[in-house]
Amino acid sequence: MSLRETLQHHVDAGTLPGAVAVVDRAGDREIVAVGSADVEGSRPMAGDTLFRIASLTKPITAAAVLTLVDDGTLAFDDPIGRWLPELADPKVVRTPSSPVDDLVPAKRPITVFDVLTGQAGWGFASDFTLPAVRALFPVQGDGREVQSFPSPDVWLARLGEVPLAYQPGEAWLYDTCSTIQGVLAARASGRTLPALLEERIFAPLGMADTGFVVGPDRRDRFTAFYKKTTDGLVLADPADGQWSTMPALPLGSGGLAGTAGDWVAFGRMLLASGTAPDGRRVLSPESVRAMTTDHTTAAQREIGALFLEGQGWGMGGTVDVTAGEPWTVPGRYGWVGGTGTTAHVIPATGTVAVLLTQVGEDNPVPPEWLRDFWREAAA
Repeated sequence: MSLRETLQHHVDAGTLPGAVAVVDRAGDREIVAVGSADVEGSRPMAGDTLFRIASLTKPITAAAVLTLVDDGTLAFDDPIGRWLPELADPKVVRTPSSPVDDLVPAKRPITVFDVLTGQAGWGFASDFTLPAVRALFPVQGDGREVQSFPSPDVWLARLGEVPLAYQPGEAWLYDTCSTIQGVLAARASGRTLPALLEERIFAPLGMADTGFVVGPDRRDRFTAFYKKTTDGLVLADPADGQWSTMPALPLGSGGLAGTAGDWVAFGRMLLASGTAPDGRRVLSPESVRAMTTDHTTAAQREIGALFLEGQGWGMGGTVDVTAGEPWTVPGRYGWVGGTGTTAHVIPATGTVAVLLTQVGEDNPVPPEWLRDFWREAAA
């Protein structure tokens, strides 16, 4: 089947109200929009439709932190406690399965590199029953509920009270480090995260539709968001819902809304070793390499196997290290989002592949429609 036929099949089956996909193969761009922006069918999908991109925010946040590494504001081996004193003296559970009151000191400070690579010690492992992971749930929250988070200062204070599940550098854990990255970037730069992203990423790349707020002037292009239940799709957030106002904590882990085309512009910058279309430097080639290189060990990948499915992690996204599926190519970089989104860059073929939908996925295991897209994009 063609890409359009593949996506239309899942719309016709009622799995998705609609979808927008862009597959850009070295400038040869295919754009497919199928279905509707809502279950009522009131507005057809279009190439410029806006979506909550969820964890596709993570690579963008990592890139923003790396711009601060490039300009000397941050260094990989800097302890984050210099800017985040709330996290300067973390305690660690004696073993990952120990209770949260059986603690030992951290063997060393958490560094910028630890936070960029998901190895600070906070985050979600495959085993959600670990006491320190369970203690994290009320603090980390659901990144799709952006208005439920407190201010950055309050959030950091609460996180600082949660023990690390592993010593810094020992494990790859999901999600929390990307939120920390956003707060770190803001404090280190003296800017808000939205202002820093606009200056360093969005403006140079022409990502005019990406941000933490979807205002009235763009709301007619914004999708509704749904969650799956046994009774079918249920509205979780309307177009005039949580993205209507700036949240107290702009989530570097998943707070952005945007278009497929905007993320393609970001992906093409990575494939161009950090340069924008007009030749402006967004990231150094060294930072792009750091971002898109696997920094995990086999043991770390096992701790996060539920999320990684045998692949590695760079900064802000996975890096394929095996070719176990038709779409997995060593060096392929990107991620998925809990609102039904996915985006990857494939250096071997010069491809950027982005799919945005409006149906939330709570299971880290990719659904059939997602794998079908990856298969078509790799063809």
